[in-house]
Amino acid sequence: MKKVLILEDEVSIRSFVVINLKRAGYEVVEAGTGEEALELLKVNPDVGVAILDIMLPGIDGFEVCRRIRDQVDVPILMVTARTESVDKIRGLGLGADDYITKPFLPQELLLRLAAVLRRVYGAGAGEVLRLGAAEVHWGTGTVRRPGGGEAALTAKEYALLKKLAANRGNIVTIDALCQALWEGPMVGYENTLMVHI
Repeated sequence: MKKVLILEDEVSIRSFVVINLKRAGYEVVEAGTGEEALELLKVNPDVGVAILDIMLPGIDGFEVCRRIRDQVDVPILMVTARTESVDKIRGLGLGADDYITKPFLPQELLLRLAAVLRRVYGAGAGEVLRLGAAEVHWGTGTVRRPGGGEAALTAKEYALLKKLAANRGNIVTIDALCQALWEGPMVGYENTLMVHI
């Protein structure tokens, strides 16, 4: 897992993203301003990916993206409420690797982040979980069965299998599984969870 730098000025959104990244196993450093993010990058040379908001007090996310590109070559995922194509083009033109618009589901962010890491580092590309005769290929999000059968995992199936694999050999409660798949109150998700299982 790569260390993630998250730059978001809204505390509630930043906390939401940080919680979901940590649940997924990432180490996180967080900043509320562009200046703070650039300082954190200097003292955390092991940061492997940056998630940047665009609309910020002080220097905006576009400028932070440009300055990061001048300092280090880490993948950048832009996260913003702006939906205009010109902003997307500008962000990608400055060197961002992907762009996601608020509001977003935690699983969408995690899958986009995993895709960016795969493209840049080959993260998880060769990582395989063996379950009896079947193999789960994390990099492609597929399950291969003996005889050549292959099935693509949905985002929920992927998250569920990742949670179970991370806790292999231990008891995982229904609440923990529900929290891995959905945010907010867990009441009423048990039947849906069983369908996914």
